[in-house]
Amino acid sequence: MSIDVSHQGPVTIVTINRPEVRNAIDTEHAQALFDAFLAFDADDDASVAVFAGGGGTFCAGADLKSVSAGNKRIDPPGSLGPAPMGPTRLLLTKPVIAAIEGHAVAGGLELALWCDLRVVDPDAVLGVFCRRFGVPLIDGGTIRLPSLVGRSRALDLILTGRPVGADEAQQMGLANRVSAPGSALDEAIVLAEQLAAFPQTCMRGDRLSAYESDGQPLDVAIETEWSHGTKALQEAMAGAKQFTEGVGRHGMF
Repeated sequence: MSIDVSHQGPVTIVTINRPEVRNAIDTEHAQALFDAFLAFDADDDASVAVFAGGGGTFCAGADLKSVSAGNKRIDPPGSLGPAPMGPTRLLLTKPVIAAIEGHAVAGGLELALWCDLRVVDPDAVLGVFCRRFGVPLIDGGTIRLPSLVGRSRALDLILTGRPVGADEAQQMGLANRVSAPGSALDEAIVLAEQLAAFPQTCMRGDRLSAYESDGQPLDVAIETEWSHGTKALQEAMAGAKQFTEGVGRHGMF
């Protein structure tokens, strides 16, 4: 199996390792990604995941050879098991950071959009390249892309299928960080370690509230935020005590 999982303390690194097909995803590897991220979410020793592609490419999308041969399983929403690209129908309880080198296009872009944050190499290229082949976005791309960059910019990418470089991706909010050349994975791991060092109940609750309150009426969204926030009150009391003792003052973080 060409999905590698490794661990650096509280950081789990999930890597697609199919460079011979630019890390394209067939049914077998969609299942493997789905299983890998469910295992990460269930691992009490893991706090943050980094999602990468081996061989200088993040992911070129669905394996079109598998699709053309009729071997790619494409189950509708609500089915047990993975989405066509794997984990894209999951809402995990912990954050995932994409480390993007090379191309993150078509379904590969949808995998990147599924992640909470994206660290992008200066030479990376993102885009809805499946436009030219008539392959639709069915792994959350039409939902998550407008949410991240706004409908106007999302439609520009969705309708034209044009490539987007790292600087433009950051400018529009598609990339959160542009790394030093060749350092996307290393910088994503450093960022993951920073997140893992925070009090986890509070951070995970705030993260889920941001997702679950999206599109809700204000009163419902406030209830959602309250529900998650109250679970972190014990952490908040400990944090307040640290602050009174001088931690975090004068701009220290």
